[in-house]
Parts: sequence; C-alpha cells; structure tokens
Amino acid sequence: MARLQWGVYDTWTITRRDLITWVINPVRVVGELVFPIMFVLLFGYVFGSGMVVPGGGDYRDFLMPGIFAMTMAFGIGNTMTVVATDIERGVMDRFRSLPMAPSAIVAGRCSADMVNSFLGLLITIACGLVVGWSWHDGLLNALFAVLLLLLLRFACLWIGIYLGLIVGSPEAAGAIWGLLFPFTMVTSAFVAPELMPDWLGFLAEWNPLSSTVGAARELFGNVGAETGSSWIASNAVLMAAVWPLVITAIFLPLSVRRYQRLSR
Repeated sequence: MARLQWGVYDTWTITRRDLITWVINPVRVVGELVFPIMFVLLFGYVFGSGMVVPGGGDYRDFLMPGIFAMTMAFGIGNTMTVVATDIERGVMDRFRSLPMAPSAIVAGRCSADMVNSFLGLLITIACGLVVGWSWHDGLLNALFAVLLLLLLRFACLWIGIYLGLIVGSPEAAGAIWGLLFPFTMVTSAFVAPELMPDWLGFLAEWNPLSSTVGAARELFGNVGAETGSSWIASNAVLMAAVWPLVITAIFLPLSVRRYQRLSR
C-alpha cells in the first residue's frame, strides 16, 4: 500500500511539473491550441465550398468530428517532442537519479498530456459551436463521443512516448512529426472514403482514426454518420473503443520496456 501511495505521489509531482511548464511557457500552449482552429477555418471556409457530403448536408457539420479526432491524433507529435527534449536536456537522467517510483515519470507525462488534451478539445468544440456546428443527439451521447475522443488521445499518447524515447532529440521528433499528416489525411475526417479511389478508400476506412471520426459523427448526430456500407464503417462506435485499446496494449508495454532500457 505504501509503495502504491509513493507511486501516486511521485506521479502527481511529475504531472504538476509538466503543467507548471505550460504555465510559464504559454506561447507553446497557445500554438498547440491555435493549430486545430486554423484547420477549422481552412477546411470549413476555404476548402469547404468545394467539398461534397454524401447524402447532402452542411460540410462544417461533417467536418468538425474529423477535426476533433485529428486534434487528438496530432497529440502524438506534441508528446514525442516533449519526451525527446527531456532526454536531450538530461531531465530524464536527473529524474532517474532521484528516489522516486520509476513508473512516475511515464505516468506523470501521460496525466499532464491528458489534462492538456482535454482543455484543447474543449476549446476546439467551442470553436465548432462558433462556426455553426452542434450536436443533435442529446447531451449523453455527446459526452460519450468526447470520452471516445479522449480514449483515442490516450492511445496516441503512448505512441508519442514510445517514439520520443526512441528518437531522443527534438530535431528528429520534428522530422517524424511530418509523417502524421498522411496518417490523419487518409481518413474519413475530411472526405468520405466512398468518394476516394477504391484502394485509398479501403485504407481510409480501416485507419483507426476513421472509426473514432465515424463514431463521433454518429453520437453527435452529425451528417455523414450514415455513409459507408462496409463492416468497419457500420461498427464505428465499437471500433472506436477497440482500436485505442489495441494500440495501448501494444505501445504501453513498449514504452515501459524502452524506458527501463534507457535507465540501465
């Protein structure tokens, strides 16, 4: 019991340290929050006039669940960069030299990022409300959609931690960050997969991000939720829970092992 309390206290210490870092460096936080807002304006108003929603409907209603999911997925890059920066500056080495629970460093990073992601998601939702988006299927379903979006972020967080522990420098993390764009674009976030070439539509439908996008559209009651006749599209809510659990089951142990290897 004492060991568990020790781990919880150390995790909170690391979480508080990371949150304080955001407070004293608000420029980085503002930049992270402005990014999804720019995507809303760019796709909603610049490209939106040329976009087609299968079955008809307002494109911004179709777009916003995709923006929410994309914001959660892009958290991979933020987490990866911060972890790599801590390694390069020797922060990880200093933590390992202290009498603290080894799991606290990784768990604290996870907790702080989830707090940041929750606030970022709330701001993005508020931005959606400003541009005319809304949910149409009750508050309970909307809250369930938010939980699925945060579950996706939790899974992506472990990918970010693992990659940050591997690359070890913010420069390398920045180079890998560019690979996130194909991952987020080849989805149902911006265009319905049935409007894509068959092979590309297949990849988009089976992209884990698309399941969360489809589930969010369905739970929010937005247009586009009924598109797609494949099994994966018809079971979006189920797969929006399954995919993040599978990703977490793979990358959480990998992150722990990688951290333990660095500690030797």
